Amino acid sequence: MSDATATGGLQVDPALRDFVADELLAGLDREPAWFWSTLAELNERFAGRVGQLLRRRDELQQQIDDWHREHGAGDVGALETFLTEIGYLLPVEDPTVRVTRVDREIAEVPGPQLVVPATVPRYALNAANARWGSLFDALYGTDALPSDHEPAPGYDERRGAQVIAEADRLLDRFFPLAEGSHADVVAYRVPSPGELAVETSAGRTGLADPAQFAGHRPGDGDRPAAVLLRRNGLHLELTIDPSTRVGAQHHAGVSDAVLESAVSTIVDLEDSVATVDGPDKVGAYRTWLGLRTGELTATFGKGGRTVTREVHGDRTYVGADGEELTLPGRSLLLVRNVGHHMRLDAVRTADGEPLLEEVLDALVSAVAALYDLRGRSRFTNTRTGSVYIVKPKMHGPDEVSLSVELLAAVEQALGLEPTTLKIGIMDEEKRTSTNLEACIARAADRVIFVNTGFLDRTGDEIHTDFEAGPVVRKDDQRSQTWLTTYEDRNVDVALRAGFAGQAQIGKGMWAKPAAMREMLDTKGGHPRAGANTAWVPSPTAATLHALHYLETDVLAVQEELRNRPLADRRGLLVPPVLPNGGADLSEEEKRHELETNAQSILGYVVRWVGLGIGCSTVPTLEGVGLMEDRATLRISSQQIANWLHHGLVEEGQVRETFARMAAVVDEQNADEPGYRPMSADLDGSPSFQAALDLVFSGRQEPNGYTERALTTWRQRAKATDGDDESQAREAVVADRAPSPAP
Repeated sequence: MSDATATGGLQVDPALRDFVADELLAGLDREPAWFWSTLAELNERFAGRVGQLLRRRDELQQQIDDWHREHGAGDVGALETFLTEIGYLLPVEDPTVRVTRVDREIAEVPGPQLVVPATVPRYALNAANARWGSLFDALYGTDALPSDHEPAPGYDERRGAQVIAEADRLLDRFFPLAEGSHADVVAYRVPSPGELAVETSAGRTGLADPAQFAGHRPGDGDRPAAVLLRRNGLHLELTIDPSTRVGAQHHAGVSDAVLESAVSTIVDLEDSVATVDGPDKVGAYRTWLGLRTGELTATFGKGGRTVTREVHGDRTYVGADGEELTLPGRSLLLVRNVGHHMRLDAVRTADGEPLLEEVLDALVSAVAALYDLRGRSRFTNTRTGSVYIVKPKMHGPDEVSLSVELLAAVEQALGLEPTTLKIGIMDEEKRTSTNLEACIARAADRVIFVNTGFLDRTGDEIHTDFEAGPVVRKDDQRSQTWLTTYEDRNVDVALRAGFAGQAQIGKGMWAKPAAMREMLDTKGGHPRAGANTAWVPSPTAATLHALHYLETDVLAVQEELRNRPLADRRGLLVPPVLPNGGADLSEEEKRHELETNAQSILGYVVRWVGLGIGCSTVPTLEGVGLMEDRATLRISSQQIANWLHHGLVEEGQVRETFARMAAVVDEQNADEPGYRPMSADLDGSPSFQAALDLVFSGRQEPNGYTERALTTWRQRAKATDGDDESQAREAVVADRAPSPAP
């Protein structure tokens, strides 16, 4: 790093140095020297421990590989005994969480959760502001409500009538009237603060459950400007304005139904970003800081005009008790840091060793939150004085303990009250899943969620069982014993530990951003399974998924599930291998699986390496847009690497398939601004070479992670890019990122 600046004994990239001095600490009573010396001390304190834990991962994996080479998939009982003997499986504990000062969005209000890359301020603002979303827009503009005609240009009144009718149906379902239907309403009136009078063609009525009336926004006399309803902790605002085009069409002058949607949002510094150097990290940190100060804005062109987005304020009403009622205008913000295995070249020790990236993430995450904790932010995020840090890629309870100790050390350095920094545990690695009780016990006074990251969990399953045999096809993993046990056991363990009313039990991402009808038909299973949050890819998806939480009283479901038998963790030990070593697969089945995974890898990597986009909607071979990030990449690369290792496919076949799929991906991206085709020069394409690297090094890559290959090839690509790269990146991000502007 010839241009690095030595700071506090560290070699620091100038972009990071300037960000800390000029932005991160600008409104606080802390000096840059304090920051860098604190960072150096934290790194020195934890680097050795992290190294030991990573070596322990490798030792255990080697022992598991040796066992499977001898026994194949083996007998579950024998495997359980072996894993216990080597210390992989620990005794089952009976933890009880004792977390305090948790915001109600996590502890009490079930609802959707967004995950948004911190590198794109525009989408981060969309996500933060997605606490409230237009149900009318979500129904009008997606396939959630199938169209029965060819849409007219501009505002299509026939489509508008469809939306109004569907909204009436949903209101009847979730907020029924004592008599009649919302479709018959001609006026909503509030004669007194605690009374909602509903005029229909048949006369006056009210809600079947008057307690669902939460308040109103005053209008003209007893005609409110908005009616606020509440069910299962979520709010729905009926905005009344007959002067608008929609309001004039609506039978009661309702111009919109605004639904409380993304109750919480994870601002992501990990899987959905591509941050390989100092400037990249600054871009991500700047977004988190701007959200915590409330000063973040994004200006961009849309529809021939310039649009500026900023953080929304709170919403005020007259409550049912006649007093002012203020509701948050923004999602509760969490931040996801990187895992233990990540190191950052942009900051090095005096000896030239790359810094533990998680240490920098933790310190920046907490320092940025000081603006809110000290009342120096435009808007409040936490009302309890807590900061929520999500920790991914942890393998077992010892690694959870290290994360907890790191958070405690950061608290001490900042003078924060103990347990201010809460932890979300991503249950996405097999050793965490099999020892989930012990993991929760190690963080009992800090843990605010466990989330089934089933995509990364699938990648880790393949890698852990690599030597057991060739694994089942990617799409067949969902029906495997390990995965169904995993989804049930995560809920069972968390409920027994006392998560209900204190913490979130989360489920994974909906990966088809455009398939909202399919999401509505299937994702309702998450709240019915006892999960009080689940991930969605966009603000629109959050609004539609919120309907599932209106439908299902998750807290009541959790109460019912608390007494069901605990899912047997031995189910987690059943390797997902093909019967007969894959001999029953046809050549066509193997060809299709190889092509599908190769195209998926290339479609994602070409954006990550070529344009620095960490999360994209990538079309499949069939043209279905799937959201891809490092977790899906881990699955696809491990899938091919596993089949290659066990002889189901050959190296030449893999290389030939990747070459053909490169041409397919180039064609799919032909209209993308700034796109650099791979097929014209496969040997010279960093993206294509990164894809091959991921597969051919997949067997040796620790835990099957993709970060080393991606970072190496992205850095090479950046070294040869011209000054136009940032403009090209913004153009593609705006078009292809999975969190589109509503």
